[in-house]
Amino acid sequence: MGIGWSKLGNVEQYASKEDIRKSLRTLYRSKYSQKNCALALWQFLHELKPGDVIFAKRGLNEILGRGVVEGSYEFDKNDDSYPNIRRVRWTHNGEWYSECLLATKPLTDITAYPDLVAHLNSFFEDEGSDLEEDAGQIEYPAYTPEDFLSEVYMDAERYRTLVNVLRAKKNIILQGAPGVGKTFAAKRLAYSMMGAKDAERVMMVQFHQSYSYEDFIEGFRPNAQGFDLEKGAFYSFCKKAQDDSDNDYFFIIDEINRGNLSKIFGELFMLIENDKRGSRNTLQLLYSHELFYVPSNVYLIGMMNTADRSLAMLDYALRRRFAFFNLLPAFDTESFAAYQKGLASKKFDRLVACIVKLNEAIASDESLGNGFCIGHSYFCRISSDDVIDGKLSEIIDYELVPMLCEYWFDEPSKVDEWADKLRRSIQ
Repeated sequence: MGIGWSKLGNVEQYASKEDIRKSLRTLYRSKYSQKNCALALWQFLHELKPGDVIFAKRGLNEILGRGVVEGSYEFDKNDDSYPNIRRVRWTHNGEWYSECLLATKPLTDITAYPDLVAHLNSFFEDEGSDLEEDAGQIEYPAYTPEDFLSEVYMDAERYRTLVNVLRAKKNIILQGAPGVGKTFAAKRLAYSMMGAKDAERVMMVQFHQSYSYEDFIEGFRPNAQGFDLEKGAFYSFCKKAQDDSDNDYFFIIDEINRGNLSKIFGELFMLIENDKRGSRNTLQLLYSHELFYVPSNVYLIGMMNTADRSLAMLDYALRRRFAFFNLLPAFDTESFAAYQKGLASKKFDRLVACIVKLNEAIASDESLGNGFCIGHSYFCRISSDDVIDGKLSEIIDYELVPMLCEYWFDEPSKVDEWADKLRRSIQ
């Protein structure tokens, strides 16, 4: 199955639905909010899982087929129409008329509408009785350390160090400046350590000021009759890992320093330590009073933007339970040099050289430092056509210069100086 919006490039480069929405509006010069399109792309990448049943539709009343998702997200850079792909085993194809009106959105989760699901499944009752049984037999694409190194601009020695540290500590925070590819690297690190692109064993959440223990572990939620005790994301993930102790599981936390960490982790501060894992170390949960432990096959990967001035330092109790790994701009790596050489663009070469000098200026600034340098991901997945049709100019004007305005808000002359240098480098 495929979904469009090819101008966005690989959707995995976007950290949030809001980033996708803004890019859609810019790239397609749209006067509309693009909220639904951004949601569809986000769900296509993050929420669809192998084993999910999908229905293909046309218009508001016609079903064209049913299938089972078998693969994780892929980006086909050679497809200009539908480059965003999920591998699907199509169990049925044809034409079926639905009396129920179907959503107009390109992708809609209908799990919460059991009557509609039952209506659609009724078209396939004669043939689909073994669908769920077959859906569980999924072969995930292999993913090796070599695959990681081919996609993430990091040398082999640093990758081995990263893996060894995570294996030993169980918990790690990837920290770095904007655009160094923290989110991009985190999922691929998990895949490379698992040896397969098994999205079922990887979960990502994003912390924010309102994220709580009730979201993370468990808490009471209101319903029509009163309150239900509902389990949170990390609790459910740990239970899933307990039932599959032969395989590794990876829980990824984006923007880990944006949440109130003592409030979110609660009594789990102790249980996430590498030497406190397993059923021999249990604690009673706050609401259910259940004895709970964190399995030894669960790894935590946090991500932290070192350039966000609005955030306080991490809680020391959490800091000593995590290892910290700096992701740096990769302009000097062999893999980025090979990518740059493949573009064969003097304009791109001049811009990269200018960014390297800009990073030197940022690093030497006493009020900034290395944590504010500009990362390489702003310039990844650019084609020769992008260099010609103004993509570089858009990156400079709408992404880099606004960032420099924040960095040097009290030195506008310095912003103007570097904005001029960046723009002249691509002329």
